[in-house]
Amino acid sequence: MAVTTGKGQTMWGGRFAATPSEIMEEINASLDIDRRMAQEDIAGSRAHADMLAEMGIISADDNEAIQAGLDQILEELKNGSFPFRRELEDIHMNVEARLKELIGEPAGRLHTARSRNDQVVTDFRLWTRGALDESMQLVAGLQGALVKRAGENTETVMPGFTHLQTAQPVTLGHHLLAYVEMAERDRSRLLGCAERLNECPLGSAALAGTGFPIDRDMTAEALGFARPMANSLDAVSARDFALEALATLSIAATHLSRLAEEIVLWTSAQFSFAQLTDAWSTGSSIMPQKRNPDAAELIRAKASLISGLYMSLQGAVKALPLAYAKDLQDDKRLTFEAFDTFNLCVRAMTGMIETIHFKPENMRAAAAKGFSTATDLADWLVRELGLPFREAHHVTGQLVAKAEEKNCDLADLSLDEMQAVHKDINNSVFDVLTVEASASSRTSYGATSPVRVTEQVTQWKQRLRLE
Repeated sequence: MAVTTGKGQTMWGGRFAATPSEIMEEINASLDIDRRMAQEDIAGSRAHADMLAEMGIISADDNEAIQAGLDQILEELKNGSFPFRRELEDIHMNVEARLKELIGEPAGRLHTARSRNDQVVTDFRLWTRGALDESMQLVAGLQGALVKRAGENTETVMPGFTHLQTAQPVTLGHHLLAYVEMAERDRSRLLGCAERLNECPLGSAALAGTGFPIDRDMTAEALGFARPMANSLDAVSARDFALEALATLSIAATHLSRLAEEIVLWTSAQFSFAQLTDAWSTGSSIMPQKRNPDAAELIRAKASLISGLYMSLQGAVKALPLAYAKDLQDDKRLTFEAFDTFNLCVRAMTGMIETIHFKPENMRAAAAKGFSTATDLADWLVRELGLPFREAHHVTGQLVAKAEEKNCDLADLSLDEMQAVHKDINNSVFDVLTVEASASSRTSYGATSPVRVTEQVTQWKQRLRLE
């Protein structure tokens, strides 16, 4: 089938004597993807028509007819009655063809001083701007859930890890707030991306601009852009706004994946730090006892998908000369899928964090293992006995070795056993060898003590307007 508008004419076919093959139509069509930009396309057309009328390029009557026709098309899109035609390639041609059916000749004047090149990328920037706003709101929602759970666990002690080996006791609230900080940087990158993309390509036409006396500032303002793009070649060919968006989503998804991995570990029988509710778990077809953290595992996998979508878009763009090439048609598919996947992951993670059941007693027991207070012992030797830290480190290592031999914790060594390693050790050393004392002693800014975590929770509630 040819791409027709009636009377056997194609939208672009004056140059061609024959119609495209069916396979060409199949590979060329993008309607199934870009129909998601229908409202953005109508918004762009409204602004363009108003500007054309204001500048006297089309008549006020033509503009009135165009605006009325676009009103009807928007209503058809909302109520599901819009007659999509796949042979018309994309949403832009579908809207234009439908407008001609509704209002006749004035519809043909809408495309004056405009090309599909600047039309498409204007719609795409509008869509991406809205998608970034939605993702920012979802990330803020996840931050709110993390802050709430952190506030409930300012004194819950758990093991902190390096190399997945027990390192020092930390509070669960402190651990959760680490992800709040990561998410804040993600939100900042999303905001920065939205600010940088907020320039309007409309009026750049195919690549060289137009000879019509258009007002690009007027259309930019009408569409909420900060300014028109300053170079028409750049305007129609640039996709770095989408690349930046997907790179940002990829980083943010990596943070989600790290938290998902923690949930997988924490909910295992070996850790038993937490349990997911039935709403966020699945079972086994053969093992009735299983409670699988599938939502967390899927987030882990989908983070790789988002990174792959970013790499696919980068691969499509990296070798394109100016200005437009059809390679860019896939930019919408990749971007839509990345945002859909990321937003789904954020919603799932928020649901898990809101409802996960922590097991403080198990966390505390695990924190007490693995000589997690060894650094506190070394610090005590420096602070109370005046040892250089390197010597204190050596003495502590000897005491750890002694405790290992006895299969006990540091706090279970007798004073005599400690004094056999260093004669000046006294009974006050035992005051620093509990996990609670260890966590509470870390009072530097940004540290894990309940006092500092409570302060951070209060500040985050204010920043996120949770109170």
